[in-house]
Amino acid sequence: MPEQHAPARRRTAAEHRNAKPAGRCDDRSMITRLRALTTAWTTVVPALAVVLLILTWGRSLPAAVVVLVTVVLAGSVLAAVHHAEVVAHRVGEPFGSLVLAIAVTVIEVALIVTLMVDGGSKSATLARDTVFAAVMITCNGVVGLSLLVASLRHRIAVFNAEGTGAALATVATLATLSLVLPTFTTSKPGPQFSGIQLTFAALSSLILYGLFVATQTVRHRDYFLPITRHGEVINSQSHAERPTARKAWTSLSLLGLALVGVVGLAKGVSPTIESAVAAAGLHHAVVGVIIALLVLLPETIAALRSARRDRVQTSLNLALGSAMASIGLTIPAVALASVWLPGPLVLGLGSTHMLLLLLTVVVASLTVVPGRATPLQGGVHLVIFAAYLELAINP
Repeated sequence: MPEQHAPARRRTAAEHRNAKPAGRCDDRSMITRLRALTTAWTTVVPALAVVLLILTWGRSLPAAVVVLVTVVLAGSVLAAVHHAEVVAHRVGEPFGSLVLAIAVTVIEVALIVTLMVDGGSKSATLARDTVFAAVMITCNGVVGLSLLVASLRHRIAVFNAEGTGAALATVATLATLSLVLPTFTTSKPGPQFSGIQLTFAALSSLILYGLFVATQTVRHRDYFLPITRHGEVINSQSHAERPTARKAWTSLSLLGLALVGVVGLAKGVSPTIESAVAAAGLHHAVVGVIIALLVLLPETIAALRSARRDRVQTSLNLALGSAMASIGLTIPAVALASVWLPGPLVLGLGSTHMLLLLLTVVVASLTVVPGRATPLQGGVHLVIFAAYLELAINP
């Protein structure tokens, strides 16, 4: 006789209550797997970048290795942005944007000083060109893209005029004292500072940057927080759970590794970039612009992500904070390095660059005063940035 199956047992009421829908379990497991995958690659890539940097430092790279370095460089940029956002979510704004800006700038300054020590007479204008490139990229490129993205996505970009205005005034003062005045001083021939003047510029840069950080993080922190359409400060980060302190410290360490990889690998591919620029018949200043763009990629991507989420103030904190840190930390560093550097230190800008800097400050002031911007303001800043790039290619 055929075997008879026992009737299926009915689930009790308690089992019905505790049963989880299959779809919900699948969704949660998928999210868990995606988070694990994200954690894995953002941990591996920074370490791989540092290993690759050690293996390739100071060597002539073949084409295949250059392609590998470029891929790892791009991955390091994305990993740096991820870890910066983790740290920012833990500490809150404006500390989060400050962490990324200072981390990038400290490593950038170390790279500049290293190149100046090894570069001989060619390094006389390196600090000036790098700092000015950072100012133009951040104050026009990053600011313009952020305003354009936010205003196109949310109709209008809203930010705090008090905090942004204070940051812009500090950037303008630092740029003028460090990059414009040397062109007009007469103590030394050429656009150079004398020893006393360079010391004054270095101390002024440190003092102004320190005052700004104290204002941004302690006394008037609310001036640098994102605001709503009605001008109310958004003091909460998001409804997502804050990362633990252990995770934040881990991300901070991996952020440092990623940024070392970004700057170091950018230096490694610079000879290839120089060869390509020379083969194309372009001006040598284009090399500095390309390297500066690579180094500032993490801040640019982070700023655009904030703009898409309608956190324009965070984007402006990143842009202007990076410009300020670039001047406020680079000038004191090169002033100290100039003690043992054999060649001259040229900081003064030419007439064309001074005109672009003046135009940037005037337009940025008009953008900041209303506390809100349309796509027009973003487009104006991007046109100024395009003019800077065009003049770098065809001076």
